[in-house]
Amino acid sequence: MAVLERTTARVDSELSEGGDALTIRVCGNFDFNVHREFQRAYQNLPLSPKHFCIDLSETYHLDSAALGMLLLLRDHCLGDVDDEAQCTVELRNANDHVENILLVSNFDKIFTIR
Repeated sequence: MAVLERTTARVDSELSEGGDALTIRVCGNFDFNVHREFQRAYQNLPLSPKHFCIDLSETYHLDSAALGMLLLLRDHCLGDVDDEAQCTVELRNANDHVENILLVSNFDKIFTIR
């Protein structure tokens, strides 16, 4: 009998020294199970960063809940500034599967994907 090992996704974040950039890493599956961790990564910071980088290099899959969380992050970012150009959200290092989901969802029209 095969035993499937279930990996729990982790969310790690790192604020730049000046506090103007926040990198959030999602390791594992990016889905509803990590919504609290993901929100905690960017909410309640002393100052709101102007640049958010979501590192997807260790993300295996994302679902519609993850897409919603990314949109909530964007709303949070834009809610803190008067000029949209002052705040950016960038999605980086997605594997082919994750990038395809982002492209099919037209997230390349909303976010910078690298």
